[in-house]
Amino acid sequence: MKNLTDEELMSMVAKDHLDEMRILYERYHQWIYNFFIQMIRDKDICEDLMQTTFYKAIKYRKSYQGGKFDSWIFRIARNLSYDYFKAQKNQYQNEDHTIIHQIKEDEEDTNDDIIKLKMVMQKLTPEEREIIVLSRFQEMRYLQIAEVLGSTENAIKIKAHRTLKKLKKLFFESVEI
Repeated sequence: MKNLTDEELMSMVAKDHLDEMRILYERYHQWIYNFFIQMIRDKDICEDLMQTTFYKAIKYRKSYQGGKFDSWIFRIARNLSYDYFKAQKNQYQNEDHTIIHQIKEDEEDTNDDIIKLKMVMQKLTPEEREIIVLSRFQEMRYLQIAEVLGSTENAIKIKAHRTLKKLKKLFFESVEI
């Protein structure tokens, strides 16, 4: 079974062979968790969202119509992160000092530039942060990001370029920690 592609496994899951989801979970749980941790930064919430992603994948397995499995499951994770940000919108706008403290507390690396970068990343909109996380941290290709976001490859390249430019500007303008 481990030799099957993600798409073949998900097709089996869609036909109620739920044990095959275990293999997909093994392949993707860390990738999805890393996406959430870069976006949200709270380990417990990220763990919950990662588990919820797979729960929803099983719940909505019949909606899988083929295509790339990683894009399909990532779309579920992305929707969960949007729901999370929508619910937390006011809290994030008013808690810069809490975010800074949390980043410093969670940071195993004492490199000030890394801490500063993580703080500046929090100043980006969730959509901007998502593109940076997907392209730079998750190492997804622009075409794959475009498929997930329902856009074109060129549009994603432009957004990534603009977001990186904004991130660079914010990074060099930011105040000392």
